[in-house]
Amino acid sequence: MIIKVNNMKNLALILLTGMFFSSGCGQNVKNKTTTMSLHTLTPEEESVIVHKGTERPFTGKYNNFFEKGTYVCKRCGASLYESSDKFKSDCGWPSFDGEIKGAVKRTPDPDGIRTEISCAACGAHLGHVFTGEQLTPKNTRYCVNSISLDFLPAGSEKPRRDTAIVAGGCFWGVEYYMHKIPGVISTEAGYIGGHLKNPTYREVCSHTTGYAEAVRIIFDPAKTSYEAVTKMFFEIHDPTQVDRQGPDVGDQYRSEVFYLNDGQKLTTEKLIGLLKQKGFKVATKVTLASTFWRAEDYHQQYYEKEGQTPYCHGYVKRFD
Repeated sequence: MIIKVNNMKNLALILLTGMFFSSGCGQNVKNKTTTMSLHTLTPEEESVIVHKGTERPFTGKYNNFFEKGTYVCKRCGASLYESSDKFKSDCGWPSFDGEIKGAVKRTPDPDGIRTEISCAACGAHLGHVFTGEQLTPKNTRYCVNSISLDFLPAGSEKPRRDTAIVAGGCFWGVEYYMHKIPGVISTEAGYIGGHLKNPTYREVCSHTTGYAEAVRIIFDPAKTSYEAVTKMFFEIHDPTQVDRQGPDVGDQYRSEVFYLNDGQKLTTEKLIGLLKQKGFKVATKVTLASTFWRAEDYHQQYYEKEGQTPYCHGYVKRFD
């Protein structure tokens, strides 16, 4: 049987699904783990933070805890809630009626009733958010698992973390270069910009979901900046190509920056303006970030795990 393969990633998908060999590169990468610089989790923490479980009510260490300070993500250390927003709800889990702006992502729960909350920086599951209960003047209750949190007492130095999300062709190559930027803490390949919940690679490649292959970058703003990260993004892919990058063709390979706040939008637009002044016909879209879905394990840090280098990305200096 002859099967046409358009690019290396399609080949990897074919091997992974067993269409060629029962023991090929798909099987090998499946057994390898990612190398993201996130905190190591215990099995109990992983069951909640990664697999979206729920700790038993009234058992969490922060349920009846009201010291002054900041609650941070157990997985990546990003600041989530201030103690001034915590209140006693008697529901069995820590409750907050406010969040640190932009720190928490809301996603409709698969049950069709509740709304899940997760860390906007790393995607760690936190719990659920409820409104309309009239428990506080803000009329909002973030119901959070204690096991998803760490606590920094008032006066402690807060962790320095920021996030960027970019798409520029095969996420293998984008992640390879973004992970090497000094000051970057972790990178994660995933999907963003589409309409299907929890998409798979096969679904994204069908050109029916609207998703782009993207990379979420968590970095230390004391060591690098959003502008520096975004400059590198524009220098490791060709921002003039439309719905492709090198030999990879399709809408999932489009060039797009997904901003998390107005500052990131303005910075990206400024850089695009500079490139246009230099004569580049920039095709990069600038879009408000929606839900970022983590890609399958075999996509994470692919080139590093395989001991290879990108086939359609490379560094080209485009800024002075």
